Amino acid sequence: MRGNVMFEKVYDINQLNEKVSQEGLTMVYFGQPNCSVCHGLKPQVEKKLAEFSEDVTFLEVNTFDIPEVSGEYQVMTVPVILLFLDGREYLRKARFVPIEELYKDVKKIVDGVNSMS
Repeated sequence: MRGNVMFEKVYDINQLNEKVSQEGLTMVYFGQPNCSVCHGLKPQVEKKLAEFSEDVTFLEVNTFDIPEVSGEYQVMTVPVILLFLDGREYLRKARFVPIEELYKDVKKIVDGVNSMS
Protein backbone atom coordinates (compact mmCIF):
# COMPACT_ATOMS: atom_id res chain seq x y z
CA MET A 1 0.00 0.00 0.00
CA ARG A 2 1.27 3.44 -0.84
CA GLY A 3 1.35 6.31 1.61
CA ASN A 4 -1.80 5.95 3.67
CA VAL A 5 -3.19 2.93 5.40
CA MET A 6 -6.25 1.84 3.51
CA PHE A 7 -8.98 0.49 5.76
CA GLU A 8 -10.99 -2.22 4.02
CA LYS A 9 -14.68 -1.73 4.76
CA VAL A 10 -16.51 -4.76 6.12
CA TYR A 11 -20.31 -4.95 5.89
CA ASP A 12 -21.11 -8.39 7.33
CA ILE A 13 -20.50 -10.00 10.74
CA ASN A 14 -19.42 -13.31 9.18
CA GLN A 15 -16.89 -11.57 6.94
CA LEU A 16 -15.59 -9.64 9.96
CA ASN A 17 -15.25 -12.78 12.08
CA GLU A 18 -13.45 -14.57 9.25
CA LYS A 19 -10.96 -11.73 8.71
CA VAL A 20 -10.32 -11.22 12.43
CA SER A 21 -9.66 -14.93 12.97
CA GLN A 22 -6.87 -14.99 10.37
CA GLU A 23 -3.29 -15.50 11.39
CA GLY A 24 -1.30 -12.36 12.06
CA LEU A 25 -2.29 -8.84 13.08
CA THR A 26 -5.69 -7.34 12.23
CA MET A 27 -6.86 -3.90 13.33
CA VAL A 28 -10.57 -3.07 13.26
CA TYR A 29 -11.78 0.53 13.40
CA PHE A 30 -15.41 0.74 14.57
CA GLY A 31 -17.21 4.00 13.84
CA GLN A 32 -20.47 5.59 12.72
CA PRO A 33 -21.27 8.18 10.05
CA ASN A 34 -22.69 10.66 12.58
CA CYS A 35 -19.68 10.47 14.94
CA SER A 36 -17.50 13.59 14.72
CA VAL A 37 -14.78 12.00 16.89
CA CYS A 38 -14.68 9.04 14.46
CA HIS A 39 -14.23 11.33 11.47
CA GLY A 40 -11.46 13.26 13.21
CA LEU A 41 -9.59 10.23 14.50
CA LYS A 42 -9.57 7.95 11.45
CA PRO A 43 -7.32 10.16 9.24
CA GLN A 44 -4.88 10.51 12.15
CA VAL A 45 -4.79 6.73 12.60
CA GLU A 46 -4.22 6.24 8.87
CA LYS A 47 -1.38 8.75 8.78
CA LYS A 48 0.31 7.62 11.99
CA LEU A 49 0.05 3.86 11.36
CA ALA A 50 0.83 3.89 7.62
CA GLU A 51 4.25 2.34 8.24
CA PHE A 52 2.54 -0.83 9.50
CA SER A 53 0.51 -1.44 6.33
CA GLU A 54 2.73 -4.43 5.44
CA ASP A 55 2.35 -5.98 8.91
CA VAL A 56 -1.28 -5.30 9.82
CA THR A 57 -4.58 -5.88 8.02
CA PHE A 58 -6.73 -2.78 8.55
CA LEU A 59 -10.53 -3.12 8.57
CA GLU A 60 -13.29 -0.56 9.07
CA VAL A 61 -16.78 -1.27 10.40
CA ASN A 62 -19.76 1.07 10.47
CA THR A 63 -21.62 -0.19 13.55
CA PHE A 64 -24.92 0.78 11.90
CA ASP A 65 -24.13 -1.72 9.09
CA ILE A 66 -23.28 -4.52 11.53
CA PRO A 67 -25.20 -3.95 14.78
CA GLU A 68 -24.17 -7.43 16.00
CA VAL A 69 -20.67 -6.10 16.76
CA SER A 70 -21.93 -4.52 19.98
CA GLY A 71 -22.57 -7.95 21.47
CA GLU A 72 -19.91 -9.98 19.71
CA TYR A 73 -17.03 -7.53 20.17
CA GLN A 74 -18.37 -5.51 23.16
CA VAL A 75 -18.40 -2.29 21.13
CA MET A 76 -20.72 -0.05 23.15
CA THR A 77 -19.39 3.33 21.98
CA VAL A 78 -17.52 4.68 18.96
CA PRO A 79 -14.85 5.02 17.89
CA VAL A 80 -13.30 1.76 19.09
CA ILE A 81 -10.02 0.37 17.77
CA LEU A 82 -9.30 -3.31 18.33
CA LEU A 83 -6.07 -5.06 17.42
CA PHE A 84 -6.17 -8.83 17.09
CA LEU A 85 -3.24 -11.22 16.99
CA ASP A 86 -4.05 -14.62 15.49
CA GLY A 87 -7.75 -14.05 16.18
CA ARG A 88 -7.38 -12.96 19.81
CA GLU A 89 -7.99 -9.43 21.00
CA TYR A 90 -4.63 -7.96 21.98
CA LEU A 91 -5.32 -4.22 22.26
CA ARG A 92 -8.45 -2.10 22.75
CA LYS A 93 -8.74 1.69 22.55
CA ALA A 94 -12.07 3.48 22.81
CA ARG A 95 -13.64 6.92 22.42
CA PHE A 96 -10.78 9.39 22.93
CA VAL A 97 -7.64 7.69 21.63
CA PRO A 98 -4.27 9.39 22.21
CA ILE A 99 -2.70 8.84 18.79
CA GLU A 100 0.91 8.79 20.00
CA GLU A 101 0.05 6.19 22.65
CA LEU A 102 -1.73 4.08 20.03
CA TYR A 103 1.31 4.30 17.76
CA LYS A 104 3.71 3.20 20.53
CA ASP A 105 1.48 0.29 21.53
CA VAL A 106 1.04 -0.92 17.94
CA LYS A 107 4.78 -0.52 17.21
CA LYS A 108 5.68 -2.57 20.27
CA ILE A 109 3.28 -5.34 19.22
CA VAL A 110 4.39 -5.33 15.55
CA ASP A 111 8.07 -5.36 16.57
CA GLY A 112 7.40 -8.26 18.96
CA VAL A 113 5.56 -10.29 16.33
CA ASN A 114 8.25 -9.60 13.71
CA SER A 115 11.04 -10.60 16.08
CA MET A 116 9.41 -14.02 16.51
CA SER A 117 9.18 -14.76 12.78
